[in-house]
Amino acid sequence: MGTQVETVVIGGGAMGSATAWQLARRGRSVALLERFTPGHLNGASHGASRNFNTSYSDPTYVAMLAEALPLWRELEAESDSHLLDQVGIVNHGRNPAFDDVALALAGIGFGAEFLTPEAAGERWPGIRFDGRVLYTPDAGRLNADAAVEAMQAAARSHGAEVRHGTRAIRIDVIDDDRVEVTVTGPDGETETIIANRAVVTVGAWTTTLLEGLVALPRLVVTQEQPAHFALRDQSADADTRAATQWPGFNHAIDPAARDYWYSAVYGMYTPGQGVKAGWHGVGPVTDPDARTFLPEPAQLVALQRYVRDWLPGADPEALEPVSCTYTTTADENFVLDRVGPVIVGAGFSGHGFKFTPTVGRILADLATGAPQQFDIGQFVLARP
Repeated sequence: MGTQVETVVIGGGAMGSATAWQLARRGRSVALLERFTPGHLNGASHGASRNFNTSYSDPTYVAMLAEALPLWRELEAESDSHLLDQVGIVNHGRNPAFDDVALALAGIGFGAEFLTPEAAGERWPGIRFDGRVLYTPDAGRLNADAAVEAMQAAARSHGAEVRHGTRAIRIDVIDDDRVEVTVTGPDGETETIIANRAVVTVGAWTTTLLEGLVALPRLVVTQEQPAHFALRDQSADADTRAATQWPGFNHAIDPAARDYWYSAVYGMYTPGQGVKAGWHGVGPVTDPDARTFLPEPAQLVALQRYVRDWLPGADPEALEPVSCTYTTTADENFVLDRVGPVIVGAGFSGHGFKFTPTVGRILADLATGAPQQFDIGQFVLARP
C-alpha cells in the first residue's frame, strides 16, 4: 500500500506551491511533489523579480488582481517574509487598451494616472518614454524565488508534506474519487501515492505527463531569454536608490514601425542584478528536458539595441542573460479546470506570476468542490 493523502499536488513551482498552501490552510491532507531541488533553474518560477502588473481590463483578470494583492500580503505575514514592493509600473507605447485599463482599475480601487512622456521622463530618467504613459502605482515587483519558498514554508506550517527530488512518472485514474500517482524519489526508488485528487501544475511538462489522460488545449513551450543590464550609475548607493526609484515597465510595440522589435518589451529593476528587460513570448520552441539555456543571438542583439534606444539608465554592453520557459495557450488564457479527480493548472507563462495566490485558491476550490468566487469559464480545457 502506498502513501495516502486527500490531495497530491504535482509540480512545486509557484502555482503548485500556492495550491498546497491554500489546501493545507483549510486543514486538508496534501503532499506537494517537486521533481527538482529547491531553487532550481529548470522551469518558470525561479529568479528574483517578476512584475506585479495591474494593467488589465478583462473583468476576470481584474477580479483576480483584486484578490491577489491582499493574498500576497497574507502570505508575507504568515511566512514572515517580504515579497512585494509596490514601486509601480509605467506602461507606454501604442496600446489602445490604456483607457479601458484605467477605468477597470478604478472600479477595484487601484490607481491609474496618465502622464506626458516629458513628465514621466523627468520623474524616471532611466527610461525614455514613447507617447502617453499610464502609471499604475499599486503595481510593483515580486521576488519569485522568495515567494515559492514562502508558500512552501506556509504549506508545511499547516501540515503539508513537501517533497523535492520526487518526479511523477505516471498518473492512473481509478475512479472519480481515487487516483494513483507513480513517482521516483531522490534515490531512484519507485512509490505509488494514492489520493482522492491530483492537482497537476508542472508547467512545460504538462502535455507529456497528461497525454492520453486529459484532453489539453495546445500548449507551446518556448525558451525565453531576457537579460539583466547593469546600471550606468555605479555610485555606492546606486542599487539602494534604484530599488525604489525604478518602476516596472511595459512598452507596447507599434506594428507600423516594428523595425528590430520582436514583440512588446517588459522589464523591472532586480535589486543587486540590474535592469531586467525582455521580449515577450517569442523565444524558440524547446523541449524542457533538452534546453540549451543559451540566448538566441539575434534576439539578444536586438534586446541590447532596445536598451540602447529606450533605457538610458542601463548599460547595453554590460549584461547577464537569463533563461526560463514559457508555457502558453493560443489565446494566452490560463488552463484551470477539472476532469474527474484530476485538476489541471497550466499555461501561465508570460503573465501568470502576479496571480499566483489567486490561482492557488482557484485550484484548491476545484480540488475540494468549493464554489468559485467569480466566473472562470475562459480557463476551461475545451476552447476554440
